[in-house]
Amino acid sequence: MNTILVLYYSRSGNTRAMARLIARGIDQIDDCEAMLRTVPPVSADHESTAEAIPSDGEPYVTLDDLERCDGLVLGSPTRFGNMAAPLKYFLETTSSQWLSGTLSGKPASVFTSTSSLHGGQESTLLTMMVPLLHHGMIISGIPYSETDLVKTTTGGTPYGASHLAGPDSNNDISASEKALCIAQGKRIAELSKKLKSF
Repeated sequence: MNTILVLYYSRSGNTRAMARLIARGIDQIDDCEAMLRTVPPVSADHESTAEAIPSDGEPYVTLDDLERCDGLVLGSPTRFGNMAAPLKYFLETTSSQWLSGTLSGKPASVFTSTSSLHGGQESTLLTMMVPLLHHGMIISGIPYSETDLVKTTTGGTPYGASHLAGPDSNNDISASEKALCIAQGKRIAELSKKLKSF
């Protein structure tokens, strides 16, 4: 069984909803399963600590989850054209996995949600790829053979799935955005099987 880690940070729930759609796509591929994980928020108050287990949603990621995954899909809301601090903070704890090459040669992809259409979706996705490249991962986007990529009027990029959440973060995920999330999950699962067979 190929296990694809879908790792995300979500504040308003949109990135979480996308992660679950991507997981649905992964689970549609034979011999593949999604492992959904999140990261705790980062506090400016050095006294604040997160509970060991979140009160709702997916469990917090562990370094062991990275060790045993066959692929990674990374998701974050946009923060000034970049990933959110909690996700970046977790990635900065993966030096030992970088040194040992734990993720090297495994497929990876990225996804994001923004409050405005031009709120940095593409720059967020591109900058999220950088630490994955440092880990030696094989980056995959979404090909234009996915016709929803051409006809979407909301989110969706060749760099990865995206969602236009709106200024109050309450826009529903559009049909095109859903289709692209599921397609991205399927693609990374299929790639993991091909790469594992080498």
